[in-house]
Parts: sequence; C-alpha cells; structure tokens
Amino acid sequence: MGDSSVNRREFLKTTATGAAAAGIGANIIIPGRSHAAKKTLRILNWVHFVPAYDEWFNKKYAVEWGQKNDTEVTVDNIGIAGVNARAAAEVSAQKGHDLFLFNWPPPSFEEQTVDMKDVYAEIEKKVGKPIDLAIKSTYNPKTKKYYALSPSFTPDPVNYRKDLFGEVGLPNGPRTWDEVRVKGAEIKKKRGNPVGIGLANEIDTAMAMRTIMYSWGAHEQDQAGNLTLKSKQTLDALKFVKALFQETMTDEVFTWDASSNNRAVVSGKVSLVLNAISTTRTAEKENPEMSKQIQLAKALKGPVRAIGLEHVMQCYVIWKFAENKEGAMKFLVDYVTNFRQAFVAGEFYDFPCFEKTVPDLQKLIANDPKGHPPDKYKVLDDVLKWATNVGYPGYATAAIDEIYGTWVLNVMFAKVAAGKASPEDALNEADAACRRIFGKWKEKGLV
Repeated sequence: MGDSSVNRREFLKTTATGAAAAGIGANIIIPGRSHAAKKTLRILNWVHFVPAYDEWFNKKYAVEWGQKNDTEVTVDNIGIAGVNARAAAEVSAQKGHDLFLFNWPPPSFEEQTVDMKDVYAEIEKKVGKPIDLAIKSTYNPKTKKYYALSPSFTPDPVNYRKDLFGEVGLPNGPRTWDEVRVKGAEIKKKRGNPVGIGLANEIDTAMAMRTIMYSWGAHEQDQAGNLTLKSKQTLDALKFVKALFQETMTDEVFTWDASSNNRAVVSGKVSLVLNAISTTRTAEKENPEMSKQIQLAKALKGPVRAIGLEHVMQCYVIWKFAENKEGAMKFLVDYVTNFRQAFVAGEFYDFPCFEKTVPDLQKLIANDPKGHPPDKYKVLDDVLKWATNVGYPGYATAAIDEIYGTWVLNVMFAKVAAGKASPEDALNEADAACRRIFGKWKEKGLV
C-alpha cells in the first residue's frame, strides 16, 4: 500500500507563500494576462445546499486562487446522491479530479488516497490544532493514515415550529426525545402537522437514527472499534422510533430523499425535523413568514445523553492518481487557513474544523440580520459539546462507512417502524450484516 504523496520538502516550499494566496481582496483583476496557465487543478464539489457558497467558491475564490498561483482551476459540482458513484468511477478509471470532496468520511477509499499528514501539519502550524471531530472522521488508527482532510462540518440541530410547539406548552421547543414524541403527537392530533424524521435510504435518516441510538447509549461500535450493535440499548431505541413513527408521523417518511424534510418544514407541513441550517436559510429567502416560526434547538436528550451528529462532514481527498497533488495540497492549506471567507459565504452552514480560522464565530452567529430573529443561530455556539461523528465513540472506519452507505441501520429502523419486523428480528438481521462488513474490512487490514 505504497503512498504516492508528493515530496514533503516540495510541498512545504509550495505552501510557504500559501496563505496569502487566498486572502486577496474582492474583484481583483490581473491586467495583461494573456499567456495560458502553466498548471491545472481539477476540483469536484457537491452542489451546496446554500447556493451562495457555490457562487463564491466557483466564481470568486477558485478563480482568484488560480490567478495568484498561475493555475487554471476547474470546479465541477454534482448532486450529493452521486458522490460515491462518481468516486468509484474515478478510481476505476484511475483518472479524475485532483481534489475530491465527500460529504461524509470516506475511509473505504483509503487505499486510493494520498496521506494528508503533512497537510494537517502545515495547517496546524498556521492556525492551531483541528477539532477531534475532524480527526475521528479522517484518520485510521489501524494504518496510521490520514486518508482525507476535513476543513469543516455542518451542525445538525433540531428545526421546530415555534408556533405549533408553543400551542402545546413548549414555545422554546423540545429538550428531550420523549417531548418530541408526546408533544408531536398532540400537535398532529390538534393541527394535523406530523413530525418529519425520515425512515428511508438517505443520509438524513442515517444521521437521525444514529442520533437517537447514541442518545440511548447504543452504538455500532465501542471506542476500540469492536462491533457492539446488538444490545438492550439498541432494542430500546428501536422501540422508541416505532412509537415515534406511530404516534407522530405519516407513511411518506419511508420514501423521503435528502431534501424532503427541508421542503416539508419550509412549506409548513411538518412540526419538526433534524436538519442543517440550509432549511432555515431557504425559508428566509422563500417563505419569510414561515422562517419566523422555524426555530432551532440543541441536541435532544435521550435516556443516556444529549448528543447529535454532524449533518455533513466535509472531507477532501487527493487521489493517488491525481495529476496535480502539490497544487491540491496547497489549495487545501490556503482554503482552510482563510476559512472565515467560506464560513460567511456559506451563511454559517459550514463550521470550521480549525476553530482559530473563524475567531469571531460567536459574534457572527449571535447577530445575523438575515435571521428571524437575528440571534437565531446563537443556539449553535456550543455545538462542539454535542456534535459527534458517525461511528461514535470510535473512528469513522471503512466498516462504519459501509454500514452507513448501505443503509443497514436505516433499514433496521424502518422495518420496525413499519411493523415489518420485530425489534429483535430487525436487530439480528442488522447485526449479521454488520458482522459480515466488519469481517470483510478486517481481512483487508483497514479495521
């Protein structure tokens, strides 16, 4: 598993002038530039849920960085549902983008990626250490390799209707999962608005089900990476989700996609969802009156703890077959060390994995003129105390990645909620699938 990363001395030399590259002012034009760029850098990003981010990244940041670094930068955007298939296609062809962005940890691609150890080290020299969430999502403790680099993560708060929950005595929203069940049922009976938490094969469901599991003290694995899915805590979480569905939801959640919950709450159809702030940002633009009603709450408490997941974990990889590894590394160093621009351009959707890159974060989110009210986003000021990674309390390993990407837990919860399997049978089936997956990746030496 030889690593074809670039020479460390060359990388450090190219990054020595790096941070200034991204910090140049707006609308800079370089006159008299007629010769073709000497280098190219191809970047693949997803289609961001906050369109203003893509506008900034594609048309301003990448262009200005390219001008500064004599590089022709090409940015391609694809829908989030197509990311894994595109990655697999590039690996199969051994050709594609120099920088490839996943929206979740991609450890199953580890053997195809450059080790990001030096990139992390260079950024750390400039702006301090990354948060633990970033390391848990990009490092393999078995192989000692940083298979990706995470510049940012997206919080996954509770989005609730203040007016509806106010009518049932919770104007500041629920604080526990049981309040969602009890008060959600009251709202559904009184107003006809169901709770909107997916039970489909899509990423928001995957995050929501893990959030509930972790709140109940259930996990796919322990801190050392041993499979621990089969437990009383998991059974209890399954029974809770069945009750939550039966008492507060409707069948449509079984066929939702990743944007269904956004549409449902912005249109006023549902009373509560778990989602990133793209939901409220959309409401601010498309339905300002509803935006005033959609408020945010921190992670909800279950029987064991109050915990949430990152909604999206931005993880960049550099393929071993990338044509411009040095440029890709330098771009990452410059992008991360100047991350405040991205935080503002993305309207606070992407929180920094290197905290010092946005030193005025607390001030920014406490007073946002677009918010209804302006301090709506202040609720996220302690997000690092309750946001965690897929695979908690361990690392996001290749086995955890496959369990996540093949919807093993989504199917388990959906079968129980729909009455198609008992909690015990669904758990046994999921546990057997997880054992096969863990065995496969242990054989490969990655777990």
